[in-house]
Amino acid sequence: MVERLVNSEANARRITMVESCFGSSGQPLKVPGRVLVGEGVLTKMCRKKPKPRQFFLFNDILVYGNIMINKKKYNKQHIIPLEEVKLENLDDEGALRNGWLIRTASKSFAVYAATATEKSEWMLHINNCVAELLKKSGKKASTEHAAVWVPDSEAPVCMHCKKTQFTVISRRHHCRKCGLVVCGPCSGKKFLLQHQSSKPLRVCLTCYDLLSRARSGAVEQFETRQDGKMGKASHEFSSGEEDSDDEEESRDNSEPTVPLEQPTFYGFSDDGTDGVIAKNKTVST
Repeated sequence: MVERLVNSEANARRITMVESCFGSSGQPLKVPGRVLVGEGVLTKMCRKKPKPRQFFLFNDILVYGNIMINKKKYNKQHIIPLEEVKLENLDDEGALRNGWLIRTASKSFAVYAATATEKSEWMLHINNCVAELLKKSGKKASTEHAAVWVPDSEAPVCMHCKKTQFTVISRRHHCRKCGLVVCGPCSGKKFLLQHQSSKPLRVCLTCYDLLSRARSGAVEQFETRQDGKMGKASHEFSSGEEDSDDEEESRDNSEPTVPLEQPTFYGFSDDGTDGVIAKNKTVST
């Protein structure tokens, strides 16, 4: 179905529209063979709190950005190659429902849909695109994934030393290897994590020790400590990025109210004309 959309005028028009919504702040998205598979608003767990983000699923990349004016203007474009993506289901807990993890080598984070049906649709379409892409390229699925950051709100004290309380002066930091929230003294070391960056990144003292010993040839099976450290705590997860949203938050606490409309996935109607898949039906456009 996706292949039939490659050269369609409707697909070209949709991609042009996405580019125009990001304007000069975004990268060009129109390349040969690229298809816009679907789009919609998901709630993304950012460093400080959940925030609505506009997502666009293409057959080779996943794009998302901040919503300035709903359906008209977006900024802070992020592009994720689908070859790197692995999805993991999240069980419902409290107010956080219909969620899943999007894991990649450089960044991992949680997103939440408005309903269980929408969650299933998103995960199905993303997984289908990933599988098709890997099949065509002959590549294997990535096994290296960045840690999912623990949100600031989940850590009133340092998760490493268990002593330092975070204040305006004593800032929170995230270990780029395990994703835990730690204080400055407990994250004073840096280590080169090649799958995440070409520059050494901040890591906690425990991860630095384990990474250093592994690099020295010690027989270590290094695994992220995130799951063990969090125990039975909330399964809230934030993105592995210095979230630019948080910088804006300090200047302006208001964000546009975005209605959680049903996502749109594109396909063909029964008569062979270009159509839109909505509410599990295909309607002509």
